[in-house]
Amino acid sequence: MTKDEIVQLSNLARITLTDTEVTAFQSEIDAILKYVGTIQSLAQSDEYKAAVPAVHNVLRSDTVTHEPEQFTATLLASAPHTSGRFIAVKKILQKDE
Repeated sequence: MTKDEIVQLSNLARITLTDTEVTAFQSEIDAILKYVGTIQSLAQSDEYKAAVPAVHNVLRSDTVTHEPEQFTATLLASAPHTSGRFIAVKKILQKDE
């Protein structure tokens, strides 16, 4: 990237850069873009596609794994304040009238 392009990007981001920072960013951005290009070329290679297995369904089935209210008593016993079957917490939101 040229210095003018970096200055333009900094203006778009509303960041003020000194000449020293522009020069430093110029070399850093070039290195980052080169690295991203390398990653993109590797991701498109046949070796990468062969090494990564195809993923079809990564979601587990929606089944009940515990009996209802199996842990309720234990959770309520460990809570500092309760109200019936619920954990009582401090009210942090209020309705404007």
